[in-house]
Amino acid sequence: MRRIFLQDSPYKKQARFVAILWTLLILIACFTPAKEIPQVDIPLIDKWTHLVLFGVFAFLWLCVKPVRTIGWLTGLFIISTAFGALIEIMQGALTFLGRSMEFMDAVADSAGALLGIGVFCLTAFFLSRSANR
Repeated sequence: MRRIFLQDSPYKKQARFVAILWTLLILIACFTPAKEIPQVDIPLIDKWTHLVLFGVFAFLWLCVKPVRTIGWLTGLFIISTAFGALIEIMQGALTFLGRSMEFMDAVADSAGALLGIGVFCLTAFFLSRSANR
């Protein structure tokens, strides 16, 4: 398992496939018409969903390119944030879907991306420490 966090990971192709599928899942979920989404009585479920979707998004794309330089991590955060913001703008523009643009969804997307990046980096750090013992 530790090898997926290394720069020379042999699992990059598989990770790319999963990351692309996850990205498509986000697009499908975010552009599903509102009337087709089941109503769930959990406070802030929409924000938690965005947090998880974009946390996994960032984590998976880090598995594709497991480089932990500040430039790449910042770039991935910007890409994730821009992707979430673009989705929100499109939801606001495509009114026939019954969806709306929500600033707090974009904030949850950014927070999720930050969380995914953090989890990846912490996991890689602790796995590398345990391997060096």
